[in-house]
Parts: sequence; C-alpha cells; structure tokens
Amino acid sequence: MSGSFSSRVMGNAPKVLVVDGSKVVRQLIARVLKAELPDSDVVGAGSGAEAREMLETGAFDFITIALRLPDMDGLELARHVRESAAQAYVPIVVVSGDVEGRLLSRTLGEHVTDYFDKSLGFQALAEFIRGYARPADSAAGEVLYVEDSRVVALATRRILEKHGLTVHHVISAEDALALLETAKAQGRVGADIVLTDVSLKGELTGGDLLERVRRDYGYGKGRLPVLVMTGDENPVNQAALLRAGANDLVEKPIEEKLLITKLLFQLRVSQHQREHDEAA
Repeated sequence: MSGSFSSRVMGNAPKVLVVDGSKVVRQLIARVLKAELPDSDVVGAGSGAEAREMLETGAFDFITIALRLPDMDGLELARHVRESAAQAYVPIVVVSGDVEGRLLSRTLGEHVTDYFDKSLGFQALAEFIRGYARPADSAAGEVLYVEDSRVVALATRRILEKHGLTVHHVISAEDALALLETAKAQGRVGADIVLTDVSLKGELTGGDLLERVRRDYGYGKGRLPVLVMTGDENPVNQAALLRAGANDLVEKPIEEKLLITKLLFQLRVSQHQREHDEAA
C-alpha cells in the first residue's frame, strides 16, 4: 500500500470526503474529525453516485469510504477515484466494521491506501486521519526494530529517531527474543512496539518472532503491537502474517510517511487500550 500527499494536506486546511450510507456515521466522523482538525473541511456523501458527483466539483485531500455503500462496493468507488486524474494520489482509507475478512483475504485492492476497523471507535479514526493529515513532529515510544541489513537499518533508524522514537535495533529474531526475555524477567514488556522484517539471517524469521510474541509471551495486539515489513506481494503469505497476529503490514520498499503513520497509530491504540485496562 502506498500514498502520496498534496501540499494542501501537508500545509493548509485538508478537505476530507466521508462516504458512508449512514447519515449518523457521517455526522459522527465529521464531528470527531473537526475536533482533531478544526480547520478541516469535511464533506459527506451517502452513496457512490453522490460521491462521484462531488469528486467532479474539485479535488479532495483525504477520502474515507465504507466497504458497503447503498449503490456499489466501496472498492468500486476507490477504483473510480484512482482513474480520475485530479484524484490520482489522494489517500483512500476504507472504514468498515467487516474489514477483517477482506484484510485477511488480501482483497482490499491496490486502489486503497489503508484500512481502518470501525470497532476501534470514531475517536481513534479521527486520530488516524490526523496522523496522515498532520503527522506529529515528535512521538514517544520504544521500538524494537529487527533488521539484518545494516544499510536498511541505518536509514530506517534515522527515520524513527527523527520522529522522537527510541530505537532498540537487533539483527535477528533470536536477539529480539533474548531482549524480550530479559525484560520479562524484570517485569517489563521490553518495547512499546515491534517493527520487524520477514526475512532475517538466522534460524528464525520475522514470522517466527511474531508467533512467539503472541504464543509464548502471550502479548496480544494491544499489549505489544507488531508491524511486519515485507517485500512479498503474495496475498496468501501476507494473510498468513495477519492471521498470526501482525497488527499491520508495511510493504517494502518503505515509504517514510506511511511507515510513521502506521507505527504511531498502533502506538496510540495500544496506549489507549492499556489505559482502559488499567482503569478497569
């Protein structure tokens, strides 16, 4: 998945198109989005046909689309957006309560920039969109980064540290597990998020690391999010990683803005879940 961002989104007031068959949902999204981005211009459309008419009136900087619309599949609308020259590079995020099945089957399609599960709540959605439209200059969090290429690791580490993240870089899944084991013995998790490549030197792959984090350590997606970087475009292999417990995939070669948006979003969701669990 990849996406480019217009100068409007990066600098001025973003214009957002929210496409959903439910007026209540459109109003909820618009309300929380305006709270997160007060200067945003949020426009709603209740059907694919209505959205297409709006797209003809001018360009948008960000579009959210429900998978199921009254008159068409949301992915058909995404395809239409991509075929429109004025909208060719706008980020398109599918917002749905049934996105998991499409995600696991890897049928969201090449026209979609990203996805969002409605069950996380509209406040989380607004923060997710803000991550695209107004990326934070800095962030807090410890990243356990697993990459065996020194060149790739150096470049990616610089990206993460530039955004204020603390990076613990190791070159193998074995080293990552050793770090987690030491932390566990001290009563700590050892990181706020894991960022790992799939192909690693050593006996264990990034997929093996993911499996052990979920199975042996019992860390769920909220307790220790795992982002997996992969250059494998095979839908079956990608679906296997998601079924094994990956929070999300980041396709290689890495695009900085997409990587940071996904990583910071997972950190925020994880933090919210931990605060909720502690309060409970």
